[in-house]
Amino acid sequence: MSKRNSQAAKSAARERIRAQQEAERRREKRKRGIIVGVSIVGVLAIAGGVGYAVMQSNKPGYWEEAKDAKLVKPANTTGDNGTTVVIGKESAKKTLKVYEDPRCPVCAAFEQTVGPTLEKDVEDGKYKIQFIGATFLDRNLPGEGSRNALSALGAALNVSDDAFLEYKKALFSKENHPSEQDDKFKDDAVLLKIADEVPALKKSKTFEKDVKNGTFDRWALEMSQKFDDNKDGVQGTPSFVMDGKQLTGPGSKNAPSTVEDYKTAIDKALKG
Repeated sequence: MSKRNSQAAKSAARERIRAQQEAERRREKRKRGIIVGVSIVGVLAIAGGVGYAVMQSNKPGYWEEAKDAKLVKPANTTGDNGTTVVIGKESAKKTLKVYEDPRCPVCAAFEQTVGPTLEKDVEDGKYKIQFIGATFLDRNLPGEGSRNALSALGAALNVSDDAFLEYKKALFSKENHPSEQDDKFKDDAVLLKIADEVPALKKSKTFEKDVKNGTFDRWALEMSQKFDDNKDGVQGTPSFVMDGKQLTGPGSKNAPSTVEDYKTAIDKALKG
């Protein structure tokens, strides 16, 4: 090989190396550009996600929106916003106000222990009952089961007085009532399953639709407000008031918790 050819070969080799290096630099530049672009997109996506999350967190919750929903009053109600629920014989001269929160464990204990006595008194015409539903446990615990169950009770009341009483008893039963920390009643499926224990509700497609659609959600809020604004001095549940006076157990400011104490308190109230 001549010296000239050898020099040309070396020059060509150097050119190939330079071209390869330049191509590699371009590839690296493109790669860095892609990484930066993806990073920017990622940052924007994260920022967008955070912004969306903040926006969602600032939106009013479902029950806040329900305050502005159309008010549908259940059948078998009277008074402002359909929040007067009185059950019993017309001939009964006195009315017992019953304050209960669906999530309240003490209410459940009362219903399981004393409930049958109260129910028999109403059937016998000793007195009527006026139900006032509370949902303060949803604020305190927190949750939404009290409001959702109260709405379902409205759907039961829309079917009949008896369906309402039977459903309330089923909700408070030992088998169905959750601990107050378990927000089980927020689930419509749970409320509908319990309703299957009440013949009048099990076969009612209207009841099922009203629970699923939240037909009486606004009514539940109105009823809850009635508890909050009560003039009987009631601050907790269960509470029982007749002629403006709260029924209490002996030596206690709380509602009677045994059949004997309840009978004593209600007999005193009926004579008063």
